[in-house]
Amino acid sequence: MAVHGGDGERDPDPSDSLRTFGAVVQALREHAGLSRTEFGTLIRFSKHTVESVELGRRMPDEVFVERGEQATGNTGALRKSAQHLSRGEPGLAAWFRARLERGAVSPCTYECRLVPGLLQPEPHVRAVFGNSIPLLTDEQAEAQVAARLERQKILRERPHVAYSFIVEEAVFRRKLGGKEVARCMLDHVLEHSAPRNVTLQVMPQDAEFHSCLDGPVQPVETPEGKRLAYSEGQQNGWLIGDPQEVSLLQQRYDTPRSQALNHKESRGLLERLRGEL
Repeated sequence: MAVHGGDGERDPDPSDSLRTFGAVVQALREHAGLSRTEFGTLIRFSKHTVESVELGRRMPDEVFVERGEQATGNTGALRKSAQHLSRGEPGLAAWFRARLERGAVSPCTYECRLVPGLLQPEPHVRAVFGNSIPLLTDEQAEAQVAARLERQKILRERPHVAYSFIVEEAVFRRKLGGKEVARCMLDHVLEHSAPRNVTLQVMPQDAEFHSCLDGPVQPVETPEGKRLAYSEGQQNGWLIGDPQEVSLLQQRYDTPRSQALNHKESRGLLERLRGEL
């Protein structure tokens, strides 16, 4: 089953990439003459965690990679493997992005294609996956819908976290799934952008200035203060950790905040669009 990390497109299953990374960990561990228990003791992770990573069942965090690197001779192999996986494998990048989203300090999203996944009501979610090419089986579609709705729980579970969304006006004008679904979508977005920890800004169609024309982007700050960014295209997604690239993408996100409608104006526009349906 494919793991879906973006807001409209399915990503390739990351399991093959995780298994490949796990095989690298196992090979380096065995070359160092360490059992899983000994390796786990050295890096201060359980034998079970080591086994899960080596079998491709678990995505290791940065601490695991760094300690594992040191325990296997500090060759750079694990660091390079982890960097390659997070940047070069679209499915894994999207999957890892979803984990970051759950722990992000202040999640930000710019979208020009679809209503952000966290703000999609179920009928709209079904319309999104119903338009997937190639077509999903009923079982696949239900799994994707369930995963999307589960992901949305973070808005309710983290009321202390500030969420920021900048979305193109055309996205809200699109009647994906028909008028009834469009009405439901607008009602849902208005409801879920009402809490004071959620800021929604609409980029109007007649805007004369726009600094985020290169596509969707999600700047993320981890609880440890590390800044990352996730960028998604048609068939790929990239988790970006290079400080200079992340800084540039953050600037591209921050600038449209002054170019888009403010939160009150944006909600007023959505209410007018809802009245037109």
